[in-house]
Amino acid sequence: MKLTDISRKPLGFVSACSAAAGAFLGLFVGTANGSGFLGVVIGAVLVGGLAFILPKLDNEKMARWLTVGLFVVLGFLFGGIPLAVLGAFAGWFFGWFIHWLYEGRYRAKLPPYTTAGQVLWHYSFRVICGAIFVFLITPILVVIPLSFNAENFFTFTPEMLRFDPEGYSLKHYQDFFTNNDWQRSFKNSLIIAPIATIISVSLGTLAAIGLSQSHVPGRRAIMAVLISPMIVPLIISATGMFFFYSQIGNFLEGTIGLNKNFVGYVKVILAHAVLGIPFVIITVTATLVGFDRSLTRAAANMGANPVTTFFRIQMPLILPGVISGGLFAFITSFDEVVVVLFVGSASQKTLPWQMFTGLREQISPTILAVATILVMISIALLTTVELLRRRSERLRGMSPG
Repeated sequence: MKLTDISRKPLGFVSACSAAAGAFLGLFVGTANGSGFLGVVIGAVLVGGLAFILPKLDNEKMARWLTVGLFVVLGFLFGGIPLAVLGAFAGWFFGWFIHWLYEGRYRAKLPPYTTAGQVLWHYSFRVICGAIFVFLITPILVVIPLSFNAENFFTFTPEMLRFDPEGYSLKHYQDFFTNNDWQRSFKNSLIIAPIATIISVSLGTLAAIGLSQSHVPGRRAIMAVLISPMIVPLIISATGMFFFYSQIGNFLEGTIGLNKNFVGYVKVILAHAVLGIPFVIITVTATLVGFDRSLTRAAANMGANPVTTFFRIQMPLILPGVISGGLFAFITSFDEVVVVLFVGSASQKTLPWQMFTGLREQISPTILAVATILVMISIALLTTVELLRRRSERLRGMSPG
């Protein structure tokens, strides 16, 4: 008897698990078509029945193609091309999933001594995490295709659902890059966010290094105060900043005689810097946890002054954490709208403020294009943060190279 024959699971077990997965998919498809209960029943019966048939074919590749073809045909009959595409993915998944269960491959990467309950929890935990991820990411996945709508609607048109090329257009992106209001607000964001990030990184890094010293009195209290803008509700922080920076603005304009427009930018930049400092402090402090302080002592013994030690020894090692904090501070400033509404004026209207205005005063689908651009920027920045985090762990010896 072959080893694969020993590891194969009973068809009843495979069918039960497959029916549960089919019912889960059927719940979403059925709900979208007006009957969630009917979708659950059809999904469970269809996939559970396939779990009895496919393993008997003894040809996994052919079984997968048959499953894909079946789901594509069913999807096309019930929902046209969109459901046919979804059916292709579902068919491929269930063709793989049924054989994955039947061959017992789900235990391949688990220790041989794990119990059935531990195996169940291992995969249940991942399913729960995946469901939460889908729940969080679905609104973004809806916005992105809507940004290519050829009509001025916030809903999918029949042409889009049929994948008709005439239903798609780049006109909303063209409006963003040619409209003076959008471009002015975009330039303001590109002015305010980088300067606020530089201030946040400079002050936040120095604060994190200072608070990492064991001889500093009241470190916990100081840390709590510095990261409070991250904890306090934003509307409360914005209200406090309004009264505080209005006095600073009156002083700069009335006493010193600075230009009103320039003072407005100063107030918004300082306010956004306050919001970004906590992110820099947290990321740099986390980087300093694994920092070997004997390196700075050795540099001091060799005659290096504190400034040289910081830039030659300490800064290269904590640089990934500093850049990560700077990226978070940049995203915070670039996406912030509440504080700039309180502190800024029409001359400092940022991109999120323009989006807020577009939703409140004039419903413009260009907002969907701008939202898609911001999502892409955020994904790129967060990917950079993750790469820097891994590099930081390698530099500190916390992960293999």
